[in-house]
Amino acid sequence: MEAEYKNWVPNGMITALTASTAVLAAGTAAAVVFGDRLSPTAKTVLTGALGAGTAVCGAMAAWSIYAHGKFSYNGTRKLSKQIVEGTAKYIDLPDEGVGLDVGCGSGALTIACAKRNPQGKMIGIDRWGKEYASFSKQLCEENSDAECVKNTEFYNGDATSLDFPDEYFDSVTSNYVYHNITGADKQQLLRETLRVLKKGGTFAIHDIMSKSRYGDMEGFAEELRSKGYEYVELIDTTDGTFMSGFEAATLGLSGSKLLIGKK
Repeated sequence: MEAEYKNWVPNGMITALTASTAVLAAGTAAAVVFGDRLSPTAKTVLTGALGAGTAVCGAMAAWSIYAHGKFSYNGTRKLSKQIVEGTAKYIDLPDEGVGLDVGCGSGALTIACAKRNPQGKMIGIDRWGKEYASFSKQLCEENSDAECVKNTEFYNGDATSLDFPDEYFDSVTSNYVYHNITGADKQQLLRETLRVLKKGGTFAIHDIMSKSRYGDMEGFAEELRSKGYEYVELIDTTDGTFMSGFEAATLGLSGSKLLIGKK
């Protein structure tokens, strides 16, 4: 049994876009062939609309196939795996320590951190919403079993209001989660995550931290330092650290940064 971490671009998306492109292309051809039954203006408008729809859907289908290949754990690039393992390496747990992974999805980062820290335990939380219907608590547990990792636990949870007391965990981590939470102050989400981190604990939070989403992150890092955090660094992961600038731009990941440190 192999772990199935799923792809960030679902197979269903590719199927739907490919089918839509085919239907629109067929409609465009039909409009060209049988459009003489319409007025010249109506034929032009119909053919143009169907042709434009075909082009847009075709481009989206091509992008989804390209992105799926980049992210696939079974492909040649394995970008998702590189990001997950690259984030996990910053998480250190003491003996019998406990770490938290916020928005664990299919369990990939939780399990990667647990593998690196067999002396501790990782807890993964997620709300597993309908937007990611293929992700679930059961999938996380199955993936953990497939990886022969025993030091993980998974629960339902809300990133905006963590159901844990202050300074409860020895580490906290997250990967590409907060930018998906609409209407939330992203820096406040970071504060909520760091609230449950013990003094001396490590953190690694990776996301699309563009200024439009997150505001001034250099200022946020300085805020943490001023509060007594032992170490804080903001790493641009689109400079070859995790991906190239071209990959980031074409995959919609521009602005990706990794906030790491020790409280």
